[in-house]
Amino acid sequence: MTTPALLPLSGRRLPPLNLGASAFPHHRATLRLSEKFILLLILSAFITLCFGAFFFLPDSSKHKRFDLGLEDVLIPHVDTSKGGKNLGGFLIHGQGHDEHRHREEEERLRNKIRADHEKALEEAKEKLKKSRDEIQAEIQTEKNKVVQELKKKDSKPLPPVPLPNLIGINSGEPADPDIREKRNKVKEMMKHAWDNYRQYGWGHNELKPIARKGHSTNIFGNSQMGATIVDALDTLYIMGLHDEFREGQEWIDKNLDFSVNSEVSVFEVNIRFIGGLLAAYYLSGEEVFKIKAVQLAGKLLPAFNTPTGIPWAMVNLKSGVGRNWGWASAGSSILAEFGTLHMEFVHLSYLTGDPVYYNKVMHIRKLLQKMDRPNGLYPNYLNPRTGRWGQHHTSVGGLGDSFYEYLLKAWLMSDKTDTEARKMYDDAIEAIEKHLIRKSNGGLTFIGEWKNGHLERKMGHLTCFAGGMFALGADGSRDDKAGHYLQLGAEIAHTCHESYDRTTLKLGPEAFKFDGGVEAVAVRQNEKYYILRPEVIETYWYMWRFTHDPKYRQWGWEATQAIEKYCRVSGGFSGVKDVYSSSPTYDDVQQSFFLAETLKYLYLLFSNDDLLPLDNWVFNTEAHPLPVLHLANTTLSGNPAYR
Repeated sequence: MTTPALLPLSGRRLPPLNLGASAFPHHRATLRLSEKFILLLILSAFITLCFGAFFFLPDSSKHKRFDLGLEDVLIPHVDTSKGGKNLGGFLIHGQGHDEHRHREEEERLRNKIRADHEKALEEAKEKLKKSRDEIQAEIQTEKNKVVQELKKKDSKPLPPVPLPNLIGINSGEPADPDIREKRNKVKEMMKHAWDNYRQYGWGHNELKPIARKGHSTNIFGNSQMGATIVDALDTLYIMGLHDEFREGQEWIDKNLDFSVNSEVSVFEVNIRFIGGLLAAYYLSGEEVFKIKAVQLAGKLLPAFNTPTGIPWAMVNLKSGVGRNWGWASAGSSILAEFGTLHMEFVHLSYLTGDPVYYNKVMHIRKLLQKMDRPNGLYPNYLNPRTGRWGQHHTSVGGLGDSFYEYLLKAWLMSDKTDTEARKMYDDAIEAIEKHLIRKSNGGLTFIGEWKNGHLERKMGHLTCFAGGMFALGADGSRDDKAGHYLQLGAEIAHTCHESYDRTTLKLGPEAFKFDGGVEAVAVRQNEKYYILRPEVIETYWYMWRFTHDPKYRQWGWEATQAIEKYCRVSGGFSGVKDVYSSSPTYDDVQQSFFLAETLKYLYLLFSNDDLLPLDNWVFNTEAHPLPVLHLANTTLSGNPAYR
């Protein structure tokens, strides 16, 4: 049986792995070694200079000249009055004059070596007077200089691209004082999460709010890449927390480095880092975010070097070596991972004028279109070497979810001109409705999972995003079924609200069953946890935007209060291990997506519709808003990626 640390939490989120201080046992020894090395270096330089003075200074009694064996030196003739004979426009200096000149040269060199020797001796004495901490600080300063120089070399200027018409960046203040108060409460929760990360986890990927220290999982490799900073930027911006935004921008400018020997999840780094950096760029116009996004994208491209062009799940940012998760159906790539690159990669081509990103994701689409699909369903696993499906497991939750989301959003982001993506979405949704969507005995609509010809009557928290997806895709659906899909979205939202309402904490479990008399309730202990996930609130927000039914704001406020009551701790916000327990224990992780998604969707739920209107913005699967690329944009029509 695979251990929980290796199992995927979802197609969107991959498994956490604690890396404590014990993972770095040689840290102190390394510092001591560096200091000894510096001292040895100084002494060796001193000894070298001494030997140089003895053995390499020219001796005038043995070496009269430094003329490379030439008896006379030819010099272009300028003046014949200086003791030389004129010969065809050149001067030939006599030997006596030459010897005098070289004696002066010898003396000059001797003086220079003596001065360098004395200077090195003084520097060595000064070094020996310094403490270990001072020497270490100097070493770090030199390292930082080297890093900054490398960054300057990497920061190649990108072609100027006018921003699309950006609407609704600083709007959304509700007139209703009650709604405004709720929105301000969400903003205060965001500030609490950020301030504690700033104090206890700064530069680390995530925060352990109870232990009050940094945290990371294996999806980010072994590097401190500041995932929470990048993920939270656009939320800070739209909430008007501009001082905090500038703090994050400064850290990114000075510290975010992708030339690290670290193996990362291509999918997670794409949706969190590239998506977060692009959104921050579009909202603020700050060039550093665009430059960093393009630098990182270049590091991900080697993951596509497979026989089929389907990317590996993991790639080493330094070596470019890729691989897949060991548990994923005999080394397969995962549908939700290689199918959730389109939005970000299209924007990369748009901003750089380089079609390579666009071509990578379109190649994936073309390959999928050619393949047979059992019952019209896309299995979750595809082998990147053979181009064949892995085990026939289909899910709109973990491992599959955001693939379907990105088909719809590719169409929306293209100003509804990418009809190929819309057709793929419509075909997929029809197959899902036919084979996966059912009603429980109690009348709850749910989306099950297809496993080897059998429907498992279980729904994950991650699947709850689909209610919002159905509502978002209702307009433009086939056969004038907009009303049908809006209703389907409402039914999914209701089911997911029930999964929250039927717990002790009023927070939803990771997965819940619909077997017999058990409905919308988790059965297994390892499915009873809540890790600050956003998907249910995401659906509430979309349903609110399309219906303005006040129950969605009420449900969102219930969730806000539950998070505040049971997940808030003095050092931030933590997930809980059992939503059915009146005395829950904490998992002690403040996920980066809590700041990127959960709090953002709650803030938008209590804002007016003119904040990031859906006609102008499309949210990636990490809730990072990217602008619709209208065909009226000259940059789009003139961009080689779209010709």
